[in-house]
Amino acid sequence: MTRLALTIEFDGGPYMGWQWQDHGPSVQGAVEEAIFKTTGEKTLVYSAGRTDAGVHALGMRAHVDVEKPLAPFRLMEAINAHLRPHPIAILACEEVPADWHARYSCIGRAYEYRICNRRASLTLERGRVWRIGPELDAAAMHEAAQLLVGLHDFTTFRSTACQSASPVKTLDRLTVRREGDHIIIEAAALSFLHHQVRSMVGCLAAVGLGRWTANDLHAALEARNRSALAENAPPEGLYFVRATYPEVTA
Repeated sequence: MTRLALTIEFDGGPYMGWQWQDHGPSVQGAVEEAIFKTTGEKTLVYSAGRTDAGVHALGMRAHVDVEKPLAPFRLMEAINAHLRPHPIAILACEEVPADWHARYSCIGRAYEYRICNRRASLTLERGRVWRIGPELDAAAMHEAAQLLVGLHDFTTFRSTACQSASPVKTLDRLTVRREGDHIIIEAAALSFLHHQVRSMVGCLAAVGLGRWTANDLHAALEARNRSALAENAPPEGLYFVRATYPEVTA
């Protein structure tokens, strides 16, 4: 049995999220089916994190155990062939130690949220960004975002369906910058609550539009109540960017 680490890119639009779902297609299901077609083995693919319906990934990490003796590159090529035409691609495949785990070995996760700040309708980026017409104040958004960095009770920014044992998390980084018509929000932490990034973005957008001040954001955080949320940003602007691990050798 060989344990292989996968780096996966996907467009989350057609899927109900990463994890298997009874009511629709999942990224995990498509990847496991492609591995079965390649190896003839029924396998489980474990990921660094779950994503909601419509959320994308640039570098999701996952692992799978296979018995068939295939070189990682050949296995990756075969899986990718069976994944077509799904909007999912294995970008890298490497052998890792048997005790390496995509979820439990992870020491950091990073997300990026993309807002297209223009009045014109979306064409090429439809389904991949959140369009906001009125001009956003990115500097005010970034300044307010720093109030959320650190150890906090993020109940306000937590979905009512969240299964985490505690709403207390440490947010390592939350930055906002403008690139032309785009507002890029980056968040990094060991782990996140369900809907935490989207909920933070929704509140930061209220700051950027001038509907909220930084004090309003702080009050929402302190309220520890979901009803204090400005809004939950839509899933299509969210990307799982990377998972970080201690350096290991196979």
